[in-house]
Amino acid sequence: MDELEDVLVGVGPRLRELRRERGITLASLAETTGISESTLSRLESGGRRPNLELLLPLARTYGVPLDELVGAPRTGDPRIHLRPVNRGSMTYVPLTRGAGGLHAHKLVIGPTTAEPSLKTHEGYEWIYVLNGRLRLLLGARSLAMTPGEVAEFDTRVPHWLGPDDDRPVELLIIFGPQGERAHLRAHPK
Repeated sequence: MDELEDVLVGVGPRLRELRRERGITLASLAETTGISESTLSRLESGGRRPNLELLLPLARTYGVPLDELVGAPRTGDPRIHLRPVNRGSMTYVPLTRGAGGLHAHKLVIGPTTAEPSLKTHEGYEWIYVLNGRLRLLLGARSLAMTPGEVAEFDTRVPHWLGPDDDRPVELLIIFGPQGERAHLRAHPK
């Protein structure tokens, strides 16, 4: 077997292991990726050769680089390169990868002249202020938060986050599926 064939043979078992580790069924994966269950099953069992048309949606769904799906050798650089996402005055830096479950982000929100616009969506959110002053509008409440302060809330409640003054604010945000709340194990005395 040549090197290319070795790589291709290893893709199926890697895909199956990744799906099982994440607790995802073939049916839900098919729904998310648009790839039929039978094709996914044959791909995982080695009955279908992997190609970019199949691997790209799977890499996107699992939140992993294509290199990880095909088992490409490491380049020797141990650093993790986080890719920021800019949206207006906000910069998100994803700290976790993967579909489903909790997602952590570092968020930097710069000053803006735009009026606050409260949003709602499914989920639950935890916020930790790292630097600056945060204004959290939560329903009819307005809270000013400083470094070290924490908030948690159901994101179905209309909310908005932004600087409380003319300087940027830095936060850690953990976003989880609806109904999932923080589980406190230790309480300060």
